[in-house]
Amino acid sequence: MVRTSQATTAQDGKRRLVIVESPTKAAKIASYLGPGYEVESSRGHVRDLPRAAADVPAKYKGEKWARTGVNVDKDFEPLYVVSTDKKSTLRTLKEKLKEADELLLATDGDREGEAIAWHLLQELKPKVPAKRMVFHEITPQAIREAVTHPRELDTDLVDAQETRRILDRLYGYEVSPVLWKKVQPRLSAGRVQSVATRLIVDRERERMRFIPASYWDITAQLEAGAEAQPPVFKARLATVAGRRLAQGRDFDANGQLKSGLLVLTEVGAESLADRLRGATYQVSQVDAKPYTRRPYAPFRTTTLQQEAGRKLGFTAQRTMSVAQELYEAGLITYMRTDSVTLSDQAINASRDQVRDLFGDDYLPPKPRLYDSKVKNAQEAHEAIRPAGERFTTPAMSGLVGDQRRLYELIWMRTVASQMKDAQGQTVTAQIQAQWTEAVELDGDSVTAAGLSAAGRTISFLGFLKAYVESHDDPDAIDDDAQARLPQLAAGQAVSAQSISADGHETRPPARYTEPSLVAKLEELEIGRPSTYATIIRTITARDYVFKKGSALVPTWLAFAVTRLLEEHFPKLVDYAFTATLETDLDDIARGDARRLKVLQDFYLGSPKAGTGLHDLVSELGEIDARRLSSFPLPGDAGLVVRVGKYGTYVEDATGRRANVPEDLPPDELTSDYATELLDHSTPEERELGVAPDTGYPVVAKTGRFGPYVTEVLPPEKPKGVKARTGSLFKSMSLDTVTLDDALKLMSLPRVVGQDADGQTITAQNGPYGPYCKKGTDSRPLPSEEAIFTLTEAEARELYAQPKTRRAAATTALRELGPDPATGATMTVKAGRFGPYVTDGTTNATLPKTESPEEVTPERAAELLAEKRAKPPSTRGRAKSSRGKAGTKTATKKTTKSAAKPKAG
Repeated sequence: MVRTSQATTAQDGKRRLVIVESPTKAAKIASYLGPGYEVESSRGHVRDLPRAAADVPAKYKGEKWARTGVNVDKDFEPLYVVSTDKKSTLRTLKEKLKEADELLLATDGDREGEAIAWHLLQELKPKVPAKRMVFHEITPQAIREAVTHPRELDTDLVDAQETRRILDRLYGYEVSPVLWKKVQPRLSAGRVQSVATRLIVDRERERMRFIPASYWDITAQLEAGAEAQPPVFKARLATVAGRRLAQGRDFDANGQLKSGLLVLTEVGAESLADRLRGATYQVSQVDAKPYTRRPYAPFRTTTLQQEAGRKLGFTAQRTMSVAQELYEAGLITYMRTDSVTLSDQAINASRDQVRDLFGDDYLPPKPRLYDSKVKNAQEAHEAIRPAGERFTTPAMSGLVGDQRRLYELIWMRTVASQMKDAQGQTVTAQIQAQWTEAVELDGDSVTAAGLSAAGRTISFLGFLKAYVESHDDPDAIDDDAQARLPQLAAGQAVSAQSISADGHETRPPARYTEPSLVAKLEELEIGRPSTYATIIRTITARDYVFKKGSALVPTWLAFAVTRLLEEHFPKLVDYAFTATLETDLDDIARGDARRLKVLQDFYLGSPKAGTGLHDLVSELGEIDARRLSSFPLPGDAGLVVRVGKYGTYVEDATGRRANVPEDLPPDELTSDYATELLDHSTPEERELGVAPDTGYPVVAKTGRFGPYVTEVLPPEKPKGVKARTGSLFKSMSLDTVTLDDALKLMSLPRVVGQDADGQTITAQNGPYGPYCKKGTDSRPLPSEEAIFTLTEAEARELYAQPKTRRAAATTALRELGPDPATGATMTVKAGRFGPYVTDGTTNATLPKTESPEEVTPERAAELLAEKRAKPPSTRGRAKSSRGKAGTKTATKKTTKSAAKPKAG
């Protein structure tokens, strides 16, 4: 509970209970509300669909639909359950509500926030008036306005969010089991995550099909005279014998060239460069045009994620987490928005800061207005901007670390959006070169060529003085970049200072990064801005995608899953179909569509919508799981990449196998490299001999949990007989382990004797080394040899000593410098469970696809920041902690009720 005695006060003597999602938000809002208001937190969602069989109440366990929590036969009626960890929260809220005269539901103003408010109403069942209190920034003025003008619950927004939740549940629960059976256990499919994975796989396929092309070009450093400014400028060869010179953009993905263009080879380029060194040059044409660049619009969710990724190196998840902190601290407006509009208050605040910081010369006569280009943008929301009537500058904010960096980005972008255009001039000059001794090129005798020089000068920076947008393309030219040309005139003679010929090779399309994937999803109208960070986090956590630097690389597992979905559920991973579903949800939110019709079309199908999900799954034919998970490599060697139950491996025609490194991008697995892996792989199985006591063969092999030895039992083995096994010691290897070693290993655990109390003591090997065991009491042994030499007396003496906890070994591998958020030294260490980064207080496990030797300080800071950050799930997904069966409070949603009349 949070109370305060300042700011807004209830003048009518009524007691009002205000409920928000997070404790941080509650504390801030409480500081603006005086006596008569009590602010409490729901701590995120209070209920959700059941997440496991244990969540389903006993009365519904016999129902076929209970597994999904959606009764399809009863108008897709959902079953909602309250998780154990939210029961105490609801009890507290109910007790507080008993003392209140009015309930104000102050959850976020988007669909998810509206749904949380509706769920609170259903669980609290208030007997007093209940209203929605909506605001888009946490400032005194905004909170006063929201308290003064509450509204009714928007059931259309609730319907849209509930429909999204049911669609996602049906998709995941129907399709994921197919992946478990045909690809690997514990995989997941999702309405948007599977499409995002397909995008990344499609890009990798493009890279694998790509055929590079070689071409050469020529660059000249030309002199315009000592008095010119600058005296030397750069020009590129543009035409030869009337044909334009080919550049990288002129080749397609198959290495084919557009017709009519000239491709220079190395020989041709060097011959031409040699002639150009002795040529005469004359300017033939100069074109000058005014240059104008308008400011960028203020941030919406996706553009903030993109720019924070480019400029700050943030993941989409990190961006949203820090933005949530800034919003709840009252420093920025709501961060989940697709609008770029600014309120009059924000425009005035921006213009005031332009005047104060840059002067009137940078302030346009009229405010700048921006229209959202995003389909179905919610214009009632504002862009992401600094909060309040007057913006707090970063220097005065008191922020540090990531919060300061992200706030400064938002602040500068907002201020820049109300500044004047950048002004300048672009100049293009055409220069003709001539020489006497002809050079033979592509059947032509050439004695002349055309060069081109381009320049840009910015006479007035305008908004660029405050903010310059970054690019995903590393070759893109920044908006504030300048390249000056000297004053040139047609007919003017210039001379060559130097001529250079350079070879190039076309490059495959770049892999998606988080910023570029977010941009592509938005372009295709797939998903919503608020879901992109979660989508990327999910496909990474599911091992469908890993990061190489900032690039998102698909795994072979992603290839297998995508192929299955494309061949057997093509509609579900179709970009246009997924975008249409998003439009349907937007229509529901506006009241232009009904939830039931959308759900019926999706799940049951219709003549217009086509086959529904239910029929797609139930009529699924035979699936060749091995074919789906097999990917032949180019060439005649018969090499195949296969996705197995325990990982990806390459196999040749003879059956030899080798594991594929987890961090190897698919487009880098060539036939040559696969052959190298096979040549250096350890045989899967090595015969050691025959066990003298049983007569069974003994082999050493590699398994899921490492190398081990085992007996090979015959098919007609006696009933109940099991093969003896034993894991290799760390000091052993598959290449050198002997039959005697194997017999010792298979004899473990070894009975050492008994303690004075009669309990048996055994010696054995474990994942953390050798140890002895008495009941549940384990004690470490000094060496592997001690497993076989420990005597009963020594064991009794060991157990007579007080038990000490074994310290985890943590070896420092590298120091990475200070953490920008805390200032503490970041170190990479080797721990019991693998390498991790630490600042002495926070530890963050290094992903298995990232090398301790290659992790950068920026990446380490990002991992630590994500680890220590509060999860934004206080308003996101419902928590998944589960209790025993029968410990849930369940309510079936009433599709036609007074609180929500339009749900059906």
